[in-house]
Amino acid sequence: MRTLPIAPITAEAFAPYGTLLVGPSAGPRQDRAAEIDNGRPGVALNLALVRSEPFAATMPLRRLERHPHSAQAFLPLAAGDYLVVVAPDTGGRPDEAALRAFRVPAGTGIVYRRGAWHAHMTTMAAPGTFAMLVHEDGSPEDCVFAPISPVTPEA
Repeated sequence: MRTLPIAPITAEAFAPYGTLLVGPSAGPRQDRAAEIDNGRPGVALNLALVRSEPFAATMPLRRLERHPHSAQAFLPLAAGDYLVVVAPDTGGRPDEAALRAFRVPAGTGIVYRRGAWHAHMTTMAAPGTFAMLVHEDGSPEDCVFAPISPVTPEA
């Protein structure tokens, strides 16, 4: 089975997929705001609480998802460090050869760009809770899934 190294996240490395939301204590010149882009005017912004499990219990990773019409934000409420797995788009599918895994520190939020391929939310150790924001209208285009060859991030 393939393995994927986990790198510490940086704003520059994550930029092709979205924005990091870092708290004010992180010092000057850190992102503290991001737009929740909506490609369908009039579609409501939905807020939900999402529980995530440790990645060791949910691997191997077998699919990625994307939201073609909306950015999606995750704000940790009760979560330690967590895992983000992303891939660029190639012809409407995730580019499996370019998969990236990042370790996100506790207290840092993320906003996936509209259409960015990503894995489900998983924490590094204990289960966690996130606030999730995304524009949805209930159609199948709200969230699109693509199977990938099984891969397990390296702890």
